[in-house]
Amino acid sequence: MKNFLQRTLSLILEKEASAVLNKYKPKIIAITGTVGKTSTRDTVATALSRFVSVRKSQKNFNTDIGIPLTILERDNPGRDIFGWLRVFVEGLVLLSFTNHYPEWLVIEVGTDQPGDIKKVTRWLSPDIVIVTKLSKVPVHVEAFPAPEDLFNEKGNLVRALKPGGTLILNADDEDVLAYKNISSETVVLFGNASDLKANNYKITYAEDGKPDGTYFEVTAGEETVAVHIKGTLGEQHISHVLAALAVCQVLKENLIIAAKSFFREAPTPGRMRILEGINNSTILDDTYNSSPIAVEEALKTLADVRATRKIAVLGDMLELGKYSVDEHKKAGERVAKFADILITVGIRSRYTAEEALRAGMKKENVFQFDDSRQAAEYAKGIVEVGDIVLVKGSQSVRMERVVEKIMANPKDKEKLLVRQDGDWKRK
Repeated sequence: MKNFLQRTLSLILEKEASAVLNKYKPKIIAITGTVGKTSTRDTVATALSRFVSVRKSQKNFNTDIGIPLTILERDNPGRDIFGWLRVFVEGLVLLSFTNHYPEWLVIEVGTDQPGDIKKVTRWLSPDIVIVTKLSKVPVHVEAFPAPEDLFNEKGNLVRALKPGGTLILNADDEDVLAYKNISSETVVLFGNASDLKANNYKITYAEDGKPDGTYFEVTAGEETVAVHIKGTLGEQHISHVLAALAVCQVLKENLIIAAKSFFREAPTPGRMRILEGINNSTILDDTYNSSPIAVEEALKTLADVRATRKIAVLGDMLELGKYSVDEHKKAGERVAKFADILITVGIRSRYTAEEALRAGMKKENVFQFDDSRQAAEYAKGIVEVGDIVLVKGSQSVRMERVVEKIMANPKDKEKLLVRQDGDWKRK
């Protein structure tokens, strides 16, 4: 019965969303990949908003339910039956009367199971498709027979491009680059192996010596623009910005104006966001989700940033199937090279702790907990002045609880942290 209701709900939403697209005819940018979809979505929307009216997917609205809700500009009512009735009625109103509708939609397209993207592309045909990055061991891989099957599933979005559309690819990822072979439309590349590339990356620091942002320069043909992103760290943001500037380049918009927009935009919660911690410490909040490549990038940033002491709080990486043990061990080996303290959360992350000890971390500096609440209480008791604390883990591990416990201003948690809505709070 539950599956029947879900299929019925999905079908109604699909029909309404498809009809809205046919009526208002917005241009669509669809973004997929296994790493960086949400941050790229936000960055593209930020850049485009300087030139046209834009709507982007909210939260993790990247499925057959979430994508239609974005098109209808409605929240997910969850288990509220009357809330769903309001969604359907408001969708009919949008169809029956002429309303202001955005010129562009920036939509994140994800997949949990085989066929998810193929189902969406039966009715969604983008004008621009962006593929961010495909990690060698992606999340959700346990739902697919092999990584190649996940590659093919995401390729359905590339195949759905409208005639005359543009495919934007990360040229530094050989797997992403392979998508150019399955599209007959215009292909635009970004990354070091292209004409749209970044250099002179550095972490910027405030007057008090704490990190406050990321700086780099982008070269696009003969033009060079400076990019300064406040409130977040990590070289991974380079690819998000390059993708956004590639869109602006395709649309012949001013890259300097687009680049300036990133300085003023608030960072996306849970994506290497810099937060003020207790006892005059600094938190790198990367709690939205986790995967091997995302952990690698986060740890690289923690290694590079200046701090009195470095603390890594790492939760389980989920949905890795047969790769789980090896990938958690790799994280432990990496973190042992530079972290002063390691706190792990979950049974899978015990392999991270074990490998860190094997790689030379002192036993008195490695702490293991079964859940994030326990880890949060312990972390609160050890954070000191000048510490940098990286917090990361998969969604279901709820590592934002650790951040909430050690942040200087917990009263601001609802606007600064991920998963602060009622449904998540009840889990």
